[in-house]
This record gives sequence, C-alpha cells and structure tokens, in this order.
Amino acid sequence: MASGTHILLITGSTRDGSTNTAALRTAVEVAPDGVTASLHNGLAELPAFNPDDDRDPLPPSVADLRDRLAAADAVLICTPEYAGALPGSFKNLLDWTVGGTGFNGKPTAWINAAAAGRAGQAHASLAVVLGYVDAVVVEDACRDLPVGRAVVGPDGTVTDPAVRAEIADVLAALHRAASGA
Repeated sequence: MASGTHILLITGSTRDGSTNTAALRTAVEVAPDGVTASLHNGLAELPAFNPDDDRDPLPPSVADLRDRLAAADAVLICTPEYAGALPGSFKNLLDWTVGGTGFNGKPTAWINAAAAGRAGQAHASLAVVLGYVDAVVVEDACRDLPVGRAVVGPDGTVTDPAVRAEIADVLAALHRAASGA
C-alpha cells in the first residue's frame, strides 16, 4: 500500500446500479494527493451474523473485512435506507465489526447519496452503531450529497463535477482527521 492515508470505502448496498456505490467508486478516482481509497465489495458474501461464529477461525469474508478495517486509516460509508432503517445486509456487516477492533478510534464519515428530502433514519441509526464500535465520526466529512441516476456514467462513477468535488472534499477532511492535520 502506498504511503499516505488509506481510506476504506464501505457501501451499504448490494445493488449493481447503486448510486451509493457509484459515489464510492468516484471516491477512488478523485482521492486527493496523499490519499488512497479502496472499495470493500464483500457485503453480499458476509454470512448472517451469529455470535457463536465470532471466533477464530472467522469466516473468510469476515476475516477479510476485519483485516481491511484494521489496515485502513479512516473509513467512508455510503448506504441507502430501506423501510426507514439501515439495509439488513449492511447492518449485518456492522454487526460483524462489533467483535473486532477495526473501527476503534478510527476517523469515520458517511455520505448520504439519497435524493434531496429523501433522507430518513438510516444515518441516525448508523451514528448509534458507530458509537458502539468506538468510531470517531468526523462531522465535517459527513455530507448529504444527492447522487441521481442521471449523473452516473456508464463506468459506474459520478459524472457531475460539483458532486465529484464534494466527494474529494470529504476524502480530504478524513485525511486531515487521520493525519492529525
């Protein structure tokens, strides 16, 4: 891994055409100097959380998630909301992190990519869970940044220059938090 700040990008969506994942794919492209961003694509591979299985040897997908969290300097999350809450598959991912220490003290932020006025309770729930895993929420990096399907290009990244700039700014804020700048 290159020197600098490594930010792990975690999508809360399993959907191929997700605008949440598009925002994070874009983060990989617009990462400022000194930042390396990598997308976790293993949400759908995680088994249902069972505390009896939260021991060595961990399921491989869980071990990978925890290893990637431990190696990251900061975390950026972008998740949709389903039925007024976090999607079950994403909550499952978060449940698997409770038994590890990957989030402990780690600068963490979120992007809400929902259309303006469509945000609900998911990010409030996310804040509660991040408190349980001892993440350090970087408030100035958390953004409501609507990403409509019309601004997602054929490569699955956001084409709108203003949205791309906001995503880069989020990464820069996480970089500052992680590097103590």
